[in-house]
Formats: sequence, structure tokens, C-alpha cells
Amino acid sequence: MGRMYFINMEKIKLEFILSEGEGQYIEFKENFNSKNLASEIVAFANSSGGKIFLGIDDNNEVIGVNVTNKLKSQIQDIAKNCDPQINIDIEVFEDKILIIDVKEGSNKPYSCSSGFYIRMGPNSQKMKRDDIMKLAIKEGKIRFDEQICKNFDWKDFDEEKFEYYLKLARISNNLGRDDMLRNLKVLVSNDMTSGGLPEEGMTNAGVLFFARNPYKYIFTSRIRCIHFNDDDRVDILDKKEVDRGIMGNIEFAVNYIKDLVPVRFEIKKLARDEFPEFPEDAYREAVVNAVVHRDYFNGGEIAVEKLKNSIVINNKGELLFDEDKFGSVSEPRNRLIADLLSKTEHMEKAGTGIKRIKVACMKNSNRVKFEFYDSFWVRIFSNKVGVNEGVSEGVSEGVSEGVSELFDYIDRNPGKRVPCFEKKLDVPAKTIERWLAQLKRNNKIEFKGSSKTGGYYKR
Repeated sequence: MGRMYFINMEKIKLEFILSEGEGQYIEFKENFNSKNLASEIVAFANSSGGKIFLGIDDNNEVIGVNVTNKLKSQIQDIAKNCDPQINIDIEVFEDKILIIDVKEGSNKPYSCSSGFYIRMGPNSQKMKRDDIMKLAIKEGKIRFDEQICKNFDWKDFDEEKFEYYLKLARISNNLGRDDMLRNLKVLVSNDMTSGGLPEEGMTNAGVLFFARNPYKYIFTSRIRCIHFNDDDRVDILDKKEVDRGIMGNIEFAVNYIKDLVPVRFEIKKLARDEFPEFPEDAYREAVVNAVVHRDYFNGGEIAVEKLKNSIVINNKGELLFDEDKFGSVSEPRNRLIADLLSKTEHMEKAGTGIKRIKVACMKNSNRVKFEFYDSFWVRIFSNKVGVNEGVSEGVSEGVSEGVSELFDYIDRNPGKRVPCFEKKLDVPAKTIERWLAQLKRNNKIEFKGSSKTGGYYKR
């Protein structure tokens, strides 16, 4: 059953609600029970919201409930006593059914006196420790990279990695090491210890960047690079696992792929154009994206694979938002890692990685695919004509997506010209002109005015 909103119960047929029965967003209660009601409110707040109907039994029969101001006050108190407090709305239908409207919470996870609950279909289930942890991590309440690595031994701090990072980030080393680390937010103080004194320590992000052997402290620190001779991941030609810290891992993975990517050259007059089988900007961004959004609580390494006709990069780390927002919303799972990388050339434009991958592939005539099952996968297909099945179709899809994006922009911003399109969409002028020609052939847009005196495009 799809989600329903009951703004005014007088306008909704109760029979329809009863026939649908309980589900992800609907719960029936025969009477008031403070303990059970608290767990239902918490479950809906930890999920996508929903409504609780008091006065309906397990057989979907209306038996009614005595609606009083006292009852309303008790229900509001239950919601206020949840941790954190949950805001609810109360409605009354025909003076015999009380409806509690619980919105999806913005401060998850929520709990009541009996624990943490979540809505699963028609039932509210008590959450186990791992479930609570996953929800807290997804909501950004627990961030792996910002936690102190309590067993870090300063003898394992790598001065060369630190100096190399400062060089890439163009940061002057004019302070003491510890002050520099504090400024970078990788050396921090935690809450009070049992002795009542603040404790300072290296964060997990600091360990991943600057430890000699990060794997000694964080078993998810490695990156795995594999070269397959086929597209079925059967015939392995080479395999490397490295633990060089975040900067070293990124650079190793990018160079590993780069050494395997053929480049075609075209000589035009005195210039030489390069046409790689896979665009370096795309697979570099994919590697950086995997590092920034990796779920370091979860097992397994980031995997970078060069197959016969594609490059595949995957990492453990589900989206922190709905899939339909992918590409338009950026929310790094590891904010501190993202901040440290953003100071270097490896992550010049925070929050634009997916768009940069798409644009790089489109410019180089590659098909790219993003998948979200089990892990987060980026698949970049070869641009060699006739080599891998579906490439031509994929390139066409990429071009169609670009043309559609240009059309939408013209529709929203009439009066603009090619230089504006080029800057806004981050696509070369020649590509923009081809797309404009296609839109004009299809009678989607027209050019108004004179090209000499400053005409423009409109829908």
C-alpha cells in the first residue's frame, strides 16, 4: 500500500482505510495502552511516519474509544517523554476514533522506556544493537572518521605522509605538528574520562591519512586492485592490495588503472589529441568518491577492477538518502575525510563528483552506470566501437541525457546563449552546438533575433 496522508478525516471514507488494514503507515489499536503506544510512536518516527488509530480492533472493526482531553494529554506526554521528544498531531473522527499522526523524525534514532523500535510492514519491531548502530550511522549521529582511535600508538605516525599531505594541500608548516593536526581536526579531545579529565587523541581519519600501517588499527583501510582478462571476473591477470593511507591508496589505484588503459592518438596539424579508452577524470572521481563515502564500520576493502571492457569500482556504503535524489544531493558519510581531501587536487569540487564522472564519460563517449545493491558500484564501459555489448546504446543514452539537460535549462532560462550553456553544464561549446542542432531539428527550440546582434535560444 502506498503512503497516505489523512489531512481531514471527514473527507476520507473510513471503509477504505478499514479494508486496506494495517501496513507500513497504518496501525490500529483497540484501546489506550501507554507502553504499547510509546513503542508504536517511536517506530513510526524512526521510519517514514504513519498514523495510529485508537478505537479499531484486530479485526478492523470500529469499537470506538472514549475521547477526552485527559486522553489527548496523556498521549502528548508519551510523545514528549520519548528520547528525543517526538512531535505528533491528534485528530478525532466522529467522536469515537482518535488518530495520532506521527511524522518521520528528523533526529533519529528515537527511543522510549522499553527501547528502540522501527516499523517493518504492518509490525513495529524492537531494534537490536546493530540495527540501532546502522540507523545512527545513516542519520549521521555516529561518524567513523571523527571518532578517536583509542589504541593508536604515536610511534606509528608517519612524518613523510604528513609532510606530503601538507604539500598537496598547499599548507605552510609554520606551526608545531600537534597544532597543525588540531587545526586539521584530526587531533581532538573527547568527552570527560572516568578521572574527570579531557582526553586528546588521533581520530580515525587521522590514522587513515597519517599512520604508517593504517590496517594495524582499521581493518577496512586497504584498497584492492585487480586486473581481469575477461568480463566475468574469472581469469585474473594481476592483483594488488595496498595499505598506503588514503592519499597513497588513491594515487596507487588511479595509476594502476591508468597503466592498463590504452590511448588512441589523432594528429591534426601540429596538435595531438588523446582519446583514452576510459577517461581518467571519471575513474579518479570514482575512486575518491569510494574513499569519501565508504562505510568504514563495514568489512571488506574498496575494490578497483579493470575488466576486459569496463572498469568497476565498488565500496561498502549505502546511500544516505533516497535513490531518486542521487546525483542532485551530496551528503558525505565521512565529513572529516571529505574536508581533508577537499584541500587537495584529488577533490577540487566537493559535492560534484557524480556529475563530473558523468560529464567526463559523456565527453569521451563512454557509458557509465551506477548501482546500489549490496554496495555502491560505478561501472564505466569501454568506448571502443563494437567491443562490448550495449556500449553504443549506453553512449546514446548519455547523449540523450545531455540533450535533455540542455533543453530543461533553456526552458527554465530563456534568453541564454552558448557560452552560458557551456559554463553551466560544464560541456565543451562544440558539444553544446551539436545538441542545439538536434533540438532545433526536432523543433524543440528556436533561435530568436540575429546571431550578429545577440540573439538567443528559447523553447
